[in-house]
Amino acid sequence: MATATVIGDAVASRPPPHVVEKHARNSLIIGEKEQILEDSTKISSSGGSDGHVNHPIPIAHLPGSIPTEEEARTLRKISGRVPWIAFILCVVEFAERASYYGASQVFSNFMQWPLPREGNGAGAPARNPSNPIFKEDAPGGLGKGFQYSNSLTLVFRFLAYTIPILGAWIGDAKLGRYRTVMIGVLICGISHIVQIFGALPSVLQKGQGEAPFVVSLILLAIGAGLFKPNILPIVLDQYETHEDYVSTLKSGERVIISSELTMNRIALMFYCFVNVGAFVGLATAYAEKFVGFWLAFLIPGVIYFMLPLVLIFAKKHTKLTQPDASELDNFFKVVGIALKHNKGKFWGKAGLDVAKPTNLAAMGITTYRKKPITWDDKFVDDVKRTVRACVMFLWFPVWYLNDGGNVANSQGATMTKGSAASNDVIQNFNPLTLIWFVPLLTYVIYPNLERWNLMPGRISRITFGFTLAWISSVVAAILQWQVYQTNPCGYYVTTCKKGVSTISVWAQAPIYILGAMSECFCQVTAYEIAYARSPKNMKSLVMSIFMFMNALSSALGLIVTPAIKDPGLIWVWIGPAITMFVISIFFRIQYHSMNSDDFILKEDDIVDQQTTQTNSEKPPRV
Repeated sequence: MATATVIGDAVASRPPPHVVEKHARNSLIIGEKEQILEDSTKISSSGGSDGHVNHPIPIAHLPGSIPTEEEARTLRKISGRVPWIAFILCVVEFAERASYYGASQVFSNFMQWPLPREGNGAGAPARNPSNPIFKEDAPGGLGKGFQYSNSLTLVFRFLAYTIPILGAWIGDAKLGRYRTVMIGVLICGISHIVQIFGALPSVLQKGQGEAPFVVSLILLAIGAGLFKPNILPIVLDQYETHEDYVSTLKSGERVIISSELTMNRIALMFYCFVNVGAFVGLATAYAEKFVGFWLAFLIPGVIYFMLPLVLIFAKKHTKLTQPDASELDNFFKVVGIALKHNKGKFWGKAGLDVAKPTNLAAMGITTYRKKPITWDDKFVDDVKRTVRACVMFLWFPVWYLNDGGNVANSQGATMTKGSAASNDVIQNFNPLTLIWFVPLLTYVIYPNLERWNLMPGRISRITFGFTLAWISSVVAAILQWQVYQTNPCGYYVTTCKKGVSTISVWAQAPIYILGAMSECFCQVTAYEIAYARSPKNMKSLVMSIFMFMNALSSALGLIVTPAIKDPGLIWVWIGPAITMFVISIFFRIQYHSMNSDDFILKEDDIVDQQTTQTNSEKPPRV
């Protein structure tokens, strides 16, 4: 960007002189020279009149020079070095997700199926039953049926992905992200203890397992809601260089260290740790099958209790962002002004630009509720980028529906499992795929695509992920049709007592593999966008808004739950697949311009400092 343009944009963020002189009620300048000097000092030191901190590392202190247009066009881009503390914090995420997925993976069987016939009383099927059919019984505990299981699972997911909005607000504006994470860890710890108690054989055999299980679900959702939206922003905050710069490798090659590629690598690394943790579900699946649910819930609980120790060790090495409600307050003020001037229409003709101080000053408005306006034009542009990203997330609920969730698990329960597998075991193809596919993307595919100038933009990556998702649903629909054809009860498989389909449960593997690959392109890229396009003290909130799309997906699932039953389970897959196919096309058309725009929302302190120096007749910093 040309220097003149940058300085011009910065100057434009303040009311022009003729406006200031014309409108005497400008409370920022009337005879208050001391206030002007004080404000200028604040601007110079903090990077903007809105008070938020800008570049974590000022441009003058970058490890290398800013690339010229020629260098940006000709030099290869690579990712920067990931701070070691980011790896430690990813271990925290591993432990939390290991406990979350390790426990939640067996929820469906625990709720849907009764204690197996001739089983051990702890939920595990009989190993040598008197009737061979009993051997195919799924592990079970409560015996509440498919619709109960599906509904409660969706309610749990809805809570787990709605509460993060509250957790993000607490982290961004009140307690700070790290402290909020610690509180979430404490609540989840209590949840695991209650869960283990409710799965004891003596409790299940008396039919008293439902109440403690439901209580544990609610506590787990609350704890995860406080933890989840805050942990990734903390991890990404550890990489402070938000500008591209030129560096020279040991080989002598000059390259550009790309902030986008570095953020992408950190996000992929984070997601890899998530799924290493999710792989603990393999242990819990075998535990429910061969021992019982008390062990299936104990394993993630034991892993979970390493979290406090890691968090205590990591805190003194972690760069923390202090909570600040002002940025969040300004966000809602800008949106409120826009709604008021557009007569309640968010997408009115004037849009959010009407809330820019220069435009307000032109209308004679220089205060908000009798107080000075505390944001500038740049902040309104930031809000526009943030809102656009959040609106883009509204396309994701249908993508979440394509993962099948409880429906896929129930499908596996109606297939032949044998002695070495269960329907819960097959789900682990999802994290297993991610464990090898994420490093492949990070160290082989993406670097080579970047070397050949073929690296797809962020919208192209999401569109490709959407495509993999609907293909996965088509595969699942075909498999469901085959299950109906080979089941002794025909099209009524979920209530069949005569046996299961002759198709092996391993045939579900492609569904989970395609779904996992889809996540690498959709979920990871959305995480990057949520972080990069949000102001400093709103990153957790924007992250939680993306997570809320999962809650909306669960709400949609709850609405259609009465229709999710035999003999129409094929359409449970076909419907989302068709919708996702159409959405993939429109999404690409709508957002293709985001493929090549600036990646990260930059809070340019150098611009404001240059402006301040120019206004005080000092030479701008080069």
